[in-house]
Amino acid sequence: MANRTVKDAKNVHGTNPQYLVEKIIRSRIYDSKYWKEQCFALTAELLVDKAMELRFIGGVFGGNIKPTPFLCLILKMLQIQPEKDIIVEFIKNEEFKYVRALGAFYLRLTGSAIDCYKYLEPLYNDNRKLRRQNRQSNFEIVHVDEFIDELLRNDRVCDIILPRIQKRHILEENNELEPKVSALDDDLDEELPSDEEAAEKGTVDRKPKSERVKRRSRSRSHSPERKERRPERKREDKMREKEREWDRRERDMRERDRERRIRHERMDDRDRDRRRDYYKERDPRERRRY
Repeated sequence: MANRTVKDAKNVHGTNPQYLVEKIIRSRIYDSKYWKEQCFALTAELLVDKAMELRFIGGVFGGNIKPTPFLCLILKMLQIQPEKDIIVEFIKNEEFKYVRALGAFYLRLTGSAIDCYKYLEPLYNDNRKLRRQNRQSNFEIVHVDEFIDELLRNDRVCDIILPRIQKRHILEENNELEPKVSALDDDLDEELPSDEEAAEKGTVDRKPKSERVKRRSRSRSHSPERKERRPERKREDKMREKEREWDRRERDMRERDRERRIRHERMDDRDRDRRRDYYKERDPRERRRY
């Protein structure tokens, strides 16, 4: 009974909310000590206190696949299905970064594509560090904006398969979402001088913008003659490379022959000295026999 979804819960993406977590991981969470001790009879009001106690994020870890408290709270939220306003407050919480990460992950699992882009993209401005536990039970450092980018781009985060969402450019073409405005645009505009200031300094091009763009595109593009010469250059480069390889092989062969010749000469010298020493020890009559 304690592991069942609440009666008045709505289906998410056409299925039971708890089924968004794979069965194997879900059974591991049900058997975990944190789930039995800390998540029993947990309500939406008490969930906030448990979320504030989080000190790291992650999925499962270890050889026996143990779930992290972060993953247990995600499954508990899928089970009790808190209201959307509570999740939005989790995301807007600037004091506790792990509460924000918990709300962002839950919204990515259950929310629509418009809600995901609407509430998660502003978190790109959060550069605080998060501790994440990997499958080898080791901790690594990630930033909040990196975690949000993984939620919006990757198919699996924290060992949970995320539901597919529409691409942003499709929603923009359908006028369902406004074009994305980066926070860096204002900084770039402040750093770059305006056309009037540049004209006073004499550094701006007096020609219209369209002509400047055309001239820049012509300078970057290659002429037809250069395009025609590309295959010939490639063949010439290959031939040069082969010639260099042949020369290198010839040098190696000559070097090996020279070393072999020197080694044989040394062996002949040693053999000759050995025979001379041997005959010196024998008398002339014995020398005839040899």
